[in-house]
Amino acid sequence: MTDLDRRALGLSTIKEVYGDWITEHLPPVGQSRYIDFMLETLFGELWSSDVLSFRDRRLLLLGAIAAQGEEAVFRIQAAAALQRGELDAAQLQEAILFLTQYVGYPRGSKLHTALGDVLKKA
Repeated sequence: MTDLDRRALGLSTIKEVYGDWITEHLPPVGQSRYIDFMLETLFGELWSSDVLSFRDRRLLLLGAIAAQGEEAVFRIQAAAALQRGELDAAQLQEAILFLTQYVGYPRGSKLHTALGDVLKKA
């Protein structure tokens, strides 16, 4: 598979993972080596692999985000999980309760607030 093939697959996969809105923020091929590499590897190889489901990957990602206390990124992931039907509100709330025990209450509180914001918009 060529880099352009992987980029095309990556572009298709990122749309599936996040929705069509994401493509508005992506530069054309060749304008950003960073974006090209991300599309070719992260989305063209890893997210598109059938070894783990999108839901599995999303749960792993939510755990990593929780560990870093990144509530802005959590909002994006939670909204995408809801939109794709990978997780529902109760499952996301349960994930926050569970993760809080490992990442601490200050980070868990931020995620709880972020999820509340996401659910209001859903």
